[in-house]
Amino acid sequence: MWRGIQAITNYRKTSPSCDSDASLPDALNDFYARFEAQNNVAAEKSIPPQNDQALCLTAAEVRECADQLADVLTDIFSISLSCTIVPICFKTTTIVPVPKKPTVSCLNDYRPIALTSVIMKCFERLAMRHVKTQLPPSLDPLQFTYRSNRSTDNAISTTLHLALTHLEKKGAYVRMLFIDSVQHSAPSFLSI
Repeated sequence: MWRGIQAITNYRKTSPSCDSDASLPDALNDFYARFEAQNNVAAEKSIPPQNDQALCLTAAEVRECADQLADVLTDIFSISLSCTIVPICFKTTTIVPVPKKPTVSCLNDYRPIALTSVIMKCFERLAMRHVKTQLPPSLDPLQFTYRSNRSTDNAISTTLHLALTHLEKKGAYVRMLFIDSVQHSAPSFLSI
């Protein structure tokens, strides 16, 4: 069975190589940010001096732009959905390395987080809202993905509760298979 799973998932055993080089986080950051080299000015929020005639915008003024952009974005979103193509500029992301643990010793100790544009997040939210309305109300109660007020913590708690409740029976055992399809990693087996 294990060989079959290895064949299906194209699993190749590799040993992660870690360097103890202290400049590793900087090298990783440079690697992720290499496409944005021309944008090297850090943005900081500052309050202008009281006598300064700097341009200041209010939230109400910014909301006026929403009315102007609504028709344009509606057309772009509708065309994108009808052609089943998302514009490339919407898919452009900034990848930020976030440490997985307090002490970092290698590249595998970072989790890349993709920051997408606000327009793409709005598009995703609108599409998700529509998809959710099309789902039947009789979803599996153990469905945690894409449901409001459900998270990975809920899935883990429910799984542990079911496993531990089952283990209270005499001679019972539990086997679990965890597959991370996003990162294409090897399946993890847990026997209790």
